[in-house]
Amino acid sequence: MSDVIDEPVDDDGDVTPEPDTDAEAGRGGHPVAVVTGASRGIGRSVANALEDAGWAVERGSSTVAPVTDRAALTSWVDEIVERHGRIDLLVNNAGVIDDEVDLLASDPEQWWHTQEVNVLGAYLMTWLVAPHLVARGGGRVVNLNSGAGRRAAEVATGYNVSKTALARITGSTHLAGREHGVRAFDLMPGVVRTDMTEGMEAHADRTEWTSPEEVTALVLAMAAGELDAFSGRFVRAGVDTVDSLRAMAERGLDERERTLDLVLREDDPLR
Repeated sequence: MSDVIDEPVDDDGDVTPEPDTDAEAGRGGHPVAVVTGASRGIGRSVANALEDAGWAVERGSSTVAPVTDRAALTSWVDEIVERHGRIDLLVNNAGVIDDEVDLLASDPEQWWHTQEVNVLGAYLMTWLVAPHLVARGGGRVVNLNSGAGRRAAEVATGYNVSKTALARITGSTHLAGREHGVRAFDLMPGVVRTDMTEGMEAHADRTEWTSPEEVTALVLAMAAGELDAFSGRFVRAGVDTVDSLRAMAERGLDERERTLDLVLREDDPLR
């Protein structure tokens, strides 16, 4: 199971570094990234790493604009474009996880809320930001997914369902955006030590964790266009590295490699 943050709170107001002189950057001299759920956990690490690399970062949180509130998100994205003149990168990180109980013991309201945050939130942000990526000739969307999305779950079933659905959003974003220069990725961050993961029974005895730096290295490479061969596909921090992914891309990727698909025998009539 990967790490996502719970309902995010206000960001910490980290200062953007001095602007570069790239003519392709936004009005302030920076390429522009939008990161949801950026106040803590993985989202905060990603936002900090992007700022350190010279990006202007807009940090989302539940107080800035809840990812389930279409009107609030619309206003927020409009304000970002007004300030910077463009958006180059979207990182859909905000997410929640439901209780570690099985499907029959789950709470319907909490289970559906997990879908609203993890699925509807990523969809709305992609739907709102993608036109601005297309308008500038391309850009990238990174969705914080999970290995949990590849299989059914015994507990926290809402989370697994939401991450499976998120992979379909990523794939559809890739298909809709590829002719416009838009690339989309499913990033599995592994298990990063956060307040959320440390409080989960599933990780009570865990001694090995994915470092935030392993996650941010992949995000930075995606943002820079170094891993575009993996658009529409999964990558996994802590297992994959930028170099190993480059090597995979150089030897060629099968059409369904690193995608969520139904495994069928050659003689299966569903093929």
